Amino acid sequence: MVEACVSAYSQTVAMCPGDHWRKLDNGGRERVTGSALTRILKRPNDYQSMSDLLLNATRRLYNEGEAFGVVIRNNRGEPSELHLMRRGQPLVAQDGSIFYGLSGNEILERRYDFSLPIPARDVLHIRLHTPRHPLKGESPILATVLERAMSDAALNQQVAFYLNQARPSFILETDEKLTVEQSRDLREWWDEQTQGENVGKTPIISWGLKAKPVTTAAQDGQLADLLKITDQSVAMAFRLPLQVLGLGGPTFASTELLMQSWIASGLGFALNHIEEAFGLLFGLRGLPDEYLEFDTRALLRSAYKDRIEALARGVISGIYSPDEGRAEEDLPAVPGGHGAMPRVQQQVVPLSYGTAMRPPDPSAPQAPGGPELPSPANDKTEGQDGDQALGWNGADLLRDADELGRLVA
Repeated sequence: MVEACVSAYSQTVAMCPGDHWRKLDNGGRERVTGSALTRILKRPNDYQSMSDLLLNATRRLYNEGEAFGVVIRNNRGEPSELHLMRRGQPLVAQDGSIFYGLSGNEILERRYDFSLPIPARDVLHIRLHTPRHPLKGESPILATVLERAMSDAALNQQVAFYLNQARPSFILETDEKLTVEQSRDLREWWDEQTQGENVGKTPIISWGLKAKPVTTAAQDGQLADLLKITDQSVAMAFRLPLQVLGLGGPTFASTELLMQSWIASGLGFALNHIEEAFGLLFGLRGLPDEYLEFDTRALLRSAYKDRIEALARGVISGIYSPDEGRAEEDLPAVPGGHGAMPRVQQQVVPLSYGTAMRPPDPSAPQAPGGPELPSPANDKTEGQDGDQALGWNGADLLRDADELGRLVA
């Protein structure tokens, strides 16, 4: 169960692509494409992909409580490579400066000398809860020690029971008095009739013997429930919904709701925690000015219906322009720039929009650009009611009604 929880976090984090974002003066944001962080997000080093690095870093984070990495800088002082290290030891100098002793990367240790401490500015240190030391993280696995010990004891007992249990699981009973030799002969005869080539055949017994099957006690039948409770406790310690592991529980209406529930709890914390650690290493200003963000929309890559419905709702509501919605699906922009502007449906108007709508006056002078629609504030002319100002009167209505009646006749 612990392996399932750790794998769920590490594999899910590795699925999310990251981008370097910077806030704009107009309230929007732009994706930074030429920074050192962007280059490392594409290829952290010459033997790993970013998915490899995030997978192993997250696994070590949840197994050990902390993960370490080191950057190699170029001639301009910019980070050009990022390498994971399996072991790290924080060191605090007399003046409070922080250094790290790193090891556990056979490739990097053949290229560089790690015998001296490395300053903290060149070290990626992701750590979870730090109850003993500000620079020593601890894994949530420690909170599941009792549950795992109980599960191990129960499983070991069951293994011993199945290894020692006779095959088939029967006891031979008789009211006759048997000597030790007779009991031994009967046991050998029973094994001969029920084992080897005779497995599954029907044995024939005499001497008043009765074969009584060995049944499982009611207490042993509760083992599955006990193990289920242990699994639930481990999942709670990792803040992982049981539905992600396929263990049942309350169902969600869609995959998106399931992922949103996890993102709002454990997964969201894991992503944000890793993002902030990268931000410190690369000197980003932080939210909302400049930051790293892992895109969780990649988790809905297979939920095509949910994704399209969300994009359609966003475009119709005016949140996205058609071009922006198409870009989310890697489709080109509409030719001619016709999809660049957000738009809404015409009926999405204030309730006061149709309170005083009137037909335009055909005798009124028109502007050179075309007929001007009357505004609700000017639907009356001084000294006249609204119908007379727009050229409507009762005589016209009666004449039109008579003409319509003749046509119908």
